[in-house]
Amino acid sequence: MSDRPPTPSRQEHWDRRMEVPLAVASFAFLGAYAVHVLARDLPEVWHDACLAATLGSWTLFVVDYLVRLRLSGLAPHRFLRAHPLDTLVVVLPLLRPLRMVKLYDRVQRRHGPRLGLYGRVMVYSGLSVSLLGFAGSLTVYHHEVDAPGATIVTFGDSVWWTCATLATVGYGDVSPVTPVGRVTAVGLMACGLALLGAVTGSFSSWLIQAFTREDEKRADAGRPPGGSPGAS
Repeated sequence: MSDRPPTPSRQEHWDRRMEVPLAVASFAFLGAYAVHVLARDLPEVWHDACLAATLGSWTLFVVDYLVRLRLSGLAPHRFLRAHPLDTLVVVLPLLRPLRMVKLYDRVQRRHGPRLGLYGRVMVYSGLSVSLLGFAGSLTVYHHEVDAPGATIVTFGDSVWWTCATLATVGYGDVSPVTPVGRVTAVGLMACGLALLGAVTGSFSSWLIQAFTREDEKRADAGRPPGGSPGAS
């Protein structure tokens, strides 16, 4: 048998090559979209440059998706089921910043020490909530600020509404009135429920394991040395 490591497949080689470009595209998309939405008084040429950056990042995601589909050898519907996040990232611009979470995961795997399961759940959930919240705030503010009868008229209003929505609190003092804003609200509600459930479940499981280990230590401390419980 050969001691040589297995040769990575063409798809694995492609994934490694595209890690950094896709991460840069995610940062470029989020940064360009933020500038386009928040810096409304910029000259038109800068807004055109931001639009070009967002379209360029989307084009890169589409190309990466099609290449990975071709290299996988799977039928389109099977590839879609095997890679749901990649499909959503291509279709929904709001989710593109989640590529940064995947990059963090791969970097963290290569450079130890690696976090435990519960630590990873907490970190990934925090990153996902932060990125989705910022992208959602930008999207809602973009479509609500000039809408008739809108209550979300500043970016601060949008951030406040996003935090309340992700936390499933829903004060109701401000709310979206446009179709895009309401669709974004539904997505943020679903993400908030899923992420909060993951964090709560992980934290509860960690507490149970911690208490179980503490009980086992106390039982071992009270056990007679050199014998089992009940031994004479």
